Amino acid sequence: MPKHHPQRIHELGVAWSKTILYMTLPILENFPLFNYTKKTIVRGSHSLFVYFFYCRCLIVEHNMFQDHPDANDERKYPDIKRNPLHEVTKTSYILGVLLGISLGLLPQIRFKNFNIFIIALSLFHFLEYYITAKYNPLKVHSESFLLNNGKSYMAAHSFAILECLIESLLFPDLKISSYSRITQLCTILGCILIILGQYSRTTAMHAAGHSFSHIVKTKKEPDHVLVKTGIYAWSRHPSYFGFFWWAIGTQLLLLNPISLVIFISVLWKFFNDRIRIEEKYLVEFFGRDYIDYKKEVSVGIPLL
Repeated sequence: MPKHHPQRIHELGVAWSKTILYMTLPILENFPLFNYTKKTIVRGSHSLFVYFFYCRCLIVEHNMFQDHPDANDERKYPDIKRNPLHEVTKTSYILGVLLGISLGLLPQIRFKNFNIFIIALSLFHFLEYYITAKYNPLKVHSESFLLNNGKSYMAAHSFAILECLIESLLFPDLKISSYSRITQLCTILGCILIILGQYSRTTAMHAAGHSFSHIVKTKKEPDHVLVKTGIYAWSRHPSYFGFFWWAIGTQLLLLNPISLVIFISVLWKFFNDRIRIEEKYLVEFFGRDYIDYKKEVSVGIPLL
């Protein structure tokens, strides 16, 4: 059996994930805050994100191996060197813990919006890797989680969480979704935008397949095609559309007035610059076909 045979990778992932899961469960058993229901939720989250998520991502290799008997052709499989077992498993485990604890503590927390935010954030980074691994396996790597998405990304979320915590201490009543109609409306609208944004981005990554990339391509690759059907029929950059509204939704959910203004202005400028640069290359790649497509389909972000 080859050193990096997909089945062996799958078996290693199963064993490593189960080991981590069983090591952490005794800790939860002795944690008085978690009753049986909450422990069950956390167990399920651990299993989902550590066992299912990690193994299901890499089992793509096993499926591809069955479809392509030539196991010596490494180009047909994700690069195991770019997807180290320990890094992918560790990241999956951390995301599972965050989601599980947030779900488990949801009935105990006064400001439930924060827990929902952590759940949405965990799911976002989970899906970034999972969808890439499933539908674009040749380009997936451990950084596809997008946790290390630049200093600006980290600073923005850190500031948003800090604002939420400070305002919760200074104005606790204002951080309750049922405090007024405005907070209720912001919470509902925030949840809608998060769901809409996540759906749009995930669907876009799925529809684009091998043509999707987390970075702007300056050179046309052989498998790069212009996708104009499905979700791309109503937005020519649905992944950007999705992230823009998802991010704004998180700040509405957190009831963060300062971060909301900052997110809108910073994200609008970021996508304005990125789309302008990216579309310059897309015109070079696809010529008149993309120019006509650009005239017919908008982005879905105001003034872009």
